[in-house]
Amino acid sequence: MVDHFSTAPSAVEPLATYTKDDLEQILGTGEDPFGVAHTGLAFLPKEIHFGVRAAGGRLVAHAGLLPLPLTVGGVDLDAVGVGGVAVAPDVRGRGLARAVVGAAVAHARTLGPRYALLFCRPPLVALYRRLGWREVADEVHVEQPAGRIALMPLRTMWAPLAPDVQWPRGPVRLRSLPM
Repeated sequence: MVDHFSTAPSAVEPLATYTKDDLEQILGTGEDPFGVAHTGLAFLPKEIHFGVRAAGGRLVAHAGLLPLPLTVGGVDLDAVGVGGVAVAPDVRGRGLARAVVGAAVAHARTLGPRYALLFCRPPLVALYRRLGWREVADEVHVEQPAGRIALMPLRTMWAPLAPDVQWPRGPVRLRSLPM
């Protein structure tokens, strides 16, 4: 197995909290910083956070984690969701997405599940492929408020958190809101 998530640079640090102000440090103010409002989906906040700060202390990159319950092909399993990945526009192209996602995945490996999962817009699929993620071929359904189930319109990608792990076949149901 090629490990695209090798040790992240020392500039990545665990963050005790991650707030709207932190997100605005990275992506600025705006109604739809991740470009996913058109989906109409509600998302869960992440519980574990990693970031990179510029020399002056400004947060310039982030990735978060959240344990997730899934059913794939009728089998219940656990995964770790990776989300809230953001890199400030003025520092893109410097490997910061690789660094924060790498740190998040390295930590996810210590949590027990064998799979990491993320959702992204189609233009970001190539970036995540370069980072070692693979697309989920089957439909993915996610829970939404008031018990509604929605077909995930974003691309779903996965990464192994243990050696020799393959994604199981069959339809996917995230038994929670997406992260």
